[in-house]
Order: sequence, then structure tokens, then C-alpha cells
Amino acid sequence: MEVAVLEWSFMNGALLYILIISVIGSLLMMVDKGRAINDKSRIAEKTLLTAGALGGAFVMLMVSRLIRHKTKKPKFTLGLPAMAIVHIAAGIYLFY
Repeated sequence: MEVAVLEWSFMNGALLYILIISVIGSLLMMVDKGRAINDKSRIAEKTLLTAGALGGAFVMLMVSRLIRHKTKKPKFTLGLPAMAIVHIAAGIYLFY
């Protein structure tokens, strides 16, 4: 019986990183929305944008539209799509 061995590669690591930072960014966005509804202390926009800049912009953009959070702020309506485009372009450049 053969045991399948996954070969760890740069691409696997990059995909795992994107998955983790996207989940973190999305959770931050959802927690901030909950805090906004409940009139509690909020997560700084700088923190949300940093999570987007570190690789979570594409998923954060989808989540922000889904939960209708930060949809009127230019930092997010223009910034997250711009970051997502840069991230996608970088991924294409690095992996193809």
C-alpha cells in the first residue's frame, strides 16, 4: 500500500497564506459590522485596510458587499478593488 505524499511548494504556501489572511480579514470585517450595529468600539479602518493589503482584499471585498459594510467609504470602495487587482496580477505574474 502506497502512502500519498503531498509535495510542499511555494504555491501551496502562498495559497495557504491567502486563505488564512482572507479568513482573518473577513472575520475582522464581520466583527466590525457587529460592533457598528451594537454601538460598541470599532476596529480601526487602518487595521481593516492592512488585512486587505496583506492579501485579503478580494474576499474582504465580497464580504463587505454581502454584509453591506463600508460600502460608502472611498477607502474601501476604491481601495479594496484596487488591492485585489494588484494581488491577482501578482499571482498571475508569479505562478504563470
